[in-house]
Formats: sequence, structure tokens, C-alpha cells
Amino acid sequence: MQALNTTSLSLQDSRLQILDQQALPQEKCWLPCDSVDELVGHIRALRVRGAPLIGLSASLLLALLAERGLSQAELEQALQTLSASRPTAVNLMNNLDRMKQALAQPDWVSTMTEEALRLVEEDRTLCDRIADNGAEWVKPGSRLLTHCNTGGLATAGVGTAIGVLLRAHQQGKIAQVWVDETRPLLQGGRLTAWELGELGIPYRLICDSMAASLMATGQVDAVWVGADRIAANGDVANKIGTYSLAVLAHYHRIPFYVAAPHTTHDPHCPNGAAIPIEQRAAEEITGVSGSFGSCQWAPLNAPTYNPAFDVTPAALISGWVLDSGVITPEQVADGIFQRALA
Repeated sequence: MQALNTTSLSLQDSRLQILDQQALPQEKCWLPCDSVDELVGHIRALRVRGAPLIGLSASLLLALLAERGLSQAELEQALQTLSASRPTAVNLMNNLDRMKQALAQPDWVSTMTEEALRLVEEDRTLCDRIADNGAEWVKPGSRLLTHCNTGGLATAGVGTAIGVLLRAHQQGKIAQVWVDETRPLLQGGRLTAWELGELGIPYRLICDSMAASLMATGQVDAVWVGADRIAANGDVANKIGTYSLAVLAHYHRIPFYVAAPHTTHDPHCPNGAAIPIEQRAAEEITGVSGSFGSCQWAPLNAPTYNPAFDVTPAALISGWVLDSGVITPEQVADGIFQRALA
């Protein structure tokens, strides 16, 4: 397979490596990924994360395994194992569906390779289109708030919500970005802060609980987030805490935008209540760990509730910024959302 490089994936000499996002920003470490079990471990530990990137890493690994001589039966089992590794993010399932179709072709080895590389290029293109479409909705001098991480670390391209911020920054529209630390894994504090710094976008890091006070004092002009799954009715699953921001933005009459590729849409999922929500380990909120070591602040064996995602109802969203364009609440009410993403 030909070489390729993204912010978080590297393919050289037919070997896949992933950037360890649990080690960032203190350490930039590339990890080999030679088997399905290794990739599943990386996904569950969030060493590789972001809905688009998870799907792409799975597709590339499957293509490499096909080139190494795994049988169709073995690859079908690999598809099933990977599909179960992250239940909420629908991009993984969409990519695996396309790889399964490639596996069914007579020349399935070359077809899987071509399809995996095509998915990477498609994601780059989708990110650029999202960025262009979203930047048009950013007003000059904007102070924007974002949640979790939605940039090149999570995609093959410039990102989704962060891609919009980057394009708007290049157009001179960004005064500042407020970055939620994003509990429980601090992906905003660790990854988005690092990424915005690398891009030269002015930002300030805040605790998740500070967003309300900023909105109340008129310091937030709009909220931009990504999505792990968009239901047929426009409800959105995203990192836990997104729903809280949407409620706050609605109360303070602040626009709340979701930026995502059309591959995040799940037409078979009727609404947010039908989206499976992944539960994470208790250790992620009873303490903290990373390249710096580990620390526990909660009592030993403290009972926890730790969902990785929550669901934002469509009624709280000001616009869905997709690669195909921007869908408004009025269009959703008219049923255009489902037709636009079908």
C-alpha cells in the first residue's frame, strides 16, 4: 500500500502507526498497529480517537491485513471485532460497511486497498468543505467556544469544528476561542489547546463549569462542536457535556452549531434516544493519568457514572454544518434534513 501521513496516522512500508493521543501534549509518541487486537486496544484506551479517524484507522488496517494474506473469513471476523470496539461513533460502521463490500469483490485484496485509501482522501475533502461552509457563518471578531477535540487529530484533514475555526482564523474573523477542558478525559485541555496553539489560533482554556458565567457576561458569540452520530431527526450524540452547552447557549440566545461530515449521519437511527451511549471506566473520573503518571483524588472504590457521550436534541441546534452545506432548523422542521443526508 502506498505511503500516507495525516496528523495522527502514518502508513510507511506497509505498516500502520498511530499517534498516541493519550500521551499528548507532553509527549509525541507513534505506536505500531499490526493487528486487530492492537487497534481495538488503542481505540478503547482512546490512544486513537475521533469518529472519522477511528473509521479510517480500521479501514487501513483491514487493507493491510488483506495484503498480508488473511483469508476472507478471517477478515470478516476482523470486521465484526472492529465494529464492536466503539458503539456510539457511526463513522466506524459506515467505513466498515464499505470495506465489507470491497471484501466481497473477486479481486478483494486490491479493492480493499483502493477503498481504504479512497476513504482517507474523501475525509480530507469533506473536512475542507465543512471548513469552507462553516466559516461563512462566523462573524468578524468572534469569540467562540468549543468542546472536546475536532481537528486534524480526529480526522484525516483539517477537522470538523476546528476546521471551521481554522478557516475563519485564516479569514481574520477569530478574536479568541474558549476551549472547554472536556471531562472526563480532558481532550479539550490536552488536545484542542495543543492543536490550536500549533495552528496559531488565539485561545484560552477553561473548566467545563465556567461556560455559563462566560455566556452570562456576554463573552461567547457562538458555540461550535463536532458529532459522533447524527440521528435521522437531527439529534446529535457528542462528547459528554455538549448537551449542557446547548442548553446554556439556548438560554443565553447564543448560536450553537454542529460541524460534521455526512458520514456521521445515521439514517437508520430515528432519534437520540436510540443512540447507544458508551460507558467508560471509573478511573477516568476518580483521578487522572497520562504521560506524567497517575493520581487518584476520589475515595478508593468510589461508585461512578461515566458516560462518554450525551445527546443534544435537534431543537437546541442552530445549524448542522456539513460538507454538503448548512442545514437550518427550519429545514429540519420541513423534513429536509433526512432528504439532504440520505
